[in-house]
Amino acid sequence: MTIPFAVPDNKQIRLVINTDAKNEADDQYAIAHALLTPRFDIAGIIAAHFGTRTPTTMEESYEEILNVLRLMKLEGAAPVYRGATHALPDDRATVMSEGAELLIREAMKDEDKPLYAIFLGTLTDLAAAYLQEPRIAERLTAIWIGGGAYPDGGDEFNLSMDRHAANIVFGSPIQLWQVPKNVYKMMRVSLAELAVRVRPHGEIGRYLYEQLEAFNRLPHHSMRWPKGEMWHLGDSPAIGLLLEDHEYDYDLIEPPFVREDLSYTPRSEQAPRRIRAYRYIDARFVLEDMYAKLQLHAEQSQSLEG
Repeated sequence: MTIPFAVPDNKQIRLVINTDAKNEADDQYAIAHALLTPRFDIAGIIAAHFGTRTPTTMEESYEEILNVLRLMKLEGAAPVYRGATHALPDDRATVMSEGAELLIREAMKDEDKPLYAIFLGTLTDLAAAYLQEPRIAERLTAIWIGGGAYPDGGDEFNLSMDRHAANIVFGSPIQLWQVPKNVYKMMRVSLAELAVRVRPHGEIGRYLYEQLEAFNRLPHHSMRWPKGEMWHLGDSPAIGLLLEDHEYDYDLIEPPFVREDLSYTPRSEQAPRRIRAYRYIDARFVLEDMYAKLQLHAEQSQSLEG
């Protein structure tokens, strides 16, 4: 990829991406952005489940990750792993998977580059890995797109996919940066902007735009969502925060306990650490970085074909 700058070794990070890639239409943008970011040494991409709509949601995510890699002509650039096929049954039982094993393996490596793991959907694989090997808590930082707004919480899709996993992670020593619903919704973008800034840039640009536009037209959607001419690229904050962590835009809080109705309540016992709860994301910074990298990638691909 033609990027007109170098990222020194001491500024690079190892990254694991956990994504329910076929759930909606925005994970694909975050995956593509991550693959085009030279700061990231991507150790693996894990396919996540997204509920019980079908029994194969994790496999659908797995195939979609491979599809994005193929469209970018980056097959083999990052290994792809299968995550758990379903949520944890309670706050103690683990559900191991290739993805959970990857998290353990990478966390326990003796490496100079710090390890980050981003979760664009459920926290199932992180909770399972922690239950299997608690020592990973001191050896990685997790960024989660999920959970309702503070202080009350409430209905939110990624949290609803595995409330038990969230409670396990909240109650663990894992360093966690949480991007709740009211913050990831700041990633507003219009379809017109995506048509101009994404669609022209190669196979992947055309696919990113067209699959989102097609999802937007599905007949079962309500008047309320999606709204017709805009979208929230809600998974992209995970990429932006690893480029620049918005150090003045979060609160350090005691993690809550999540009730069955997904509302927050104080924990009965103090958690072993505080977590970052973000209250702002610089959407323009994240979007412009993605647009530029998609354009540079398309220009390189065209020059190679020419």
